[in-house]
Amino acid sequence: MKLRVVLEPSDEGGFTVFVPGLPGCISEGETREEALHNIREAIALYLEPIEDDALYSENAEQIEIAV
Repeated sequence: MKLRVVLEPSDEGGFTVFVPGLPGCISEGETREEALHNIREAIALYLEPIEDDALYSENAEQIEIAV
């Protein structure tokens, strides 16, 4: 999977990085490389399934839609 990230120098030093396609997925690092490493970890956690996601009521329907 490829995702676009935005890497910006931080006013306090280091870098801030976020993923526009994943709201709230943001990280930072002292160096460019550290910030990119950290955002990879943040993306993995963001996309990790949560056990509660698998709990549906017996009347629940799963439907795929196109947007």
